[in-house]
Amino acid sequence: MAAALALAVVVPPPLDRIGAGDRTKQVPGAVGATPAAPATRLSQVGPVVAFAPLPVRPAPANQPAITYTRSPRGFPADGQSGSTTALTRGLHPTRPLPLYDAPGGHPRAFLTPKISGVNVTVPIVKQDRGWVAVLLPSANRRIGWLPKGGWSTVSLRDQLIVARGAHRMTWLRDGKRKRTWPVTLGTGRSPTPLGRTFVLGRARLYGSVYANTDVFALGAVPDRPDSVPTALRGAHIGIHTWYHDGELGKNTSDGCIRLTRNGQRELLANLRPGTPVVVKP
Repeated sequence: MAAALALAVVVPPPLDRIGAGDRTKQVPGAVGATPAAPATRLSQVGPVVAFAPLPVRPAPANQPAITYTRSPRGFPADGQSGSTTALTRGLHPTRPLPLYDAPGGHPRAFLTPKISGVNVTVPIVKQDRGWVAVLLPSANRRIGWLPKGGWSTVSLRDQLIVARGAHRMTWLRDGKRKRTWPVTLGTGRSPTPLGRTFVLGRARLYGSVYANTDVFALGAVPDRPDSVPTALRGAHIGIHTWYHDGELGKNTSDGCIRLTRNGQRELLANLRPGTPVVVKP
């Protein structure tokens, strides 16, 4: 049983490896239209306000990029990490873009169009003076800022809200509840991380413990990397099913969110990369 539970976290790149010998497939993300004029919040519509453009500092040539196992430090905290307000726009970089620690601030890392072969879409959480802030992959409760240019947007209709105490996950589409499922969550040693994250990509797992059903790798990672087995260090949190439903409503995973096989298949048929996920206490 311990060996089986050790597979409950989506492991590091390349994304064509999820656990020893497991193979995955790439699911590309769509690319949509460019964003509208900046506003304080995406849901607000008001008069256009003129502002002086903020400086865009060039990134040094040796600036690191965010990878599946690394998100450089220096990015600000997500000040609304527990918010369940719908995030309806996702950003897809069309070339490697410097991510900044504030509008007009310092570049900290590059956001690339793909991470481990998977097209990247990150939810937009706010706008400020022509810049947008996005949730970061491979980091928990952190955001980065981008100026205009080099990216496009897609619509995000769906949202997943996980209630950790109740062991329930609710799927919303266009703000309306579609389904709610009981879920298995992380143990006290490796709890499912709180806050906002998103679907990074989809992976194919071979093996009966996953009921031969694809998984979603999230942008989130374990809050305590040393809390998971050595083979899973550098892992991402995932959403997946399990070979039995006897642990639903319990804390027995290594941080992943497990649901029924039918529930996972329904989500796989409907969710796209960039879909926001919020884990509440």
